[in-house]
Amino acid sequence: MEAAKTEKTIAHEIGGIQNDTLRFGLHSVKSEIAGSHPLESAYQSTKEVQEQMKKRILANTYGSAFPLKMDLDFQMLSRFQRPLGPIPSSMLGLEALTGSLEDFGFEDYLNDPRESETFRPLDMHHGMEVRLGVSNGPACPSFI
Repeated sequence: MEAAKTEKTIAHEIGGIQNDTLRFGLHSVKSEIAGSHPLESAYQSTKEVQEQMKKRILANTYGSAFPLKMDLDFQMLSRFQRPLGPIPSSMLGLEALTGSLEDFGFEDYLNDPRESETFRPLDMHHGMEVRLGVSNGPACPSFI
């Protein structure tokens, strides 16, 4: 089993670090340590607290099985995606389950980040390699 696992690795990945700058862009230590903005971490922590509170309220109202069912639905809907390509996966079922359909994000009134000048085109072959476990790294390196 161990030999089959080592055969799937690609030579450009040494020690888990992605050294292929043409595929993954330039390596930056700062981007791995710090988030993109200080408010991003505050937003994420607030979102997690609200989700935990919502689960507790649903458990008290409908019983302990209801949040478990919602977690299973979340797991199933988060796995359902289109293969990488020109049409992105909309994840409509997941948005309906989480209630993010009502959210009005920046992409609703500004340009979509995928239409940016610095957006890299998708590499379908690498995306499928990552999905099948043949290669490591991000399935879609988004920006230069």
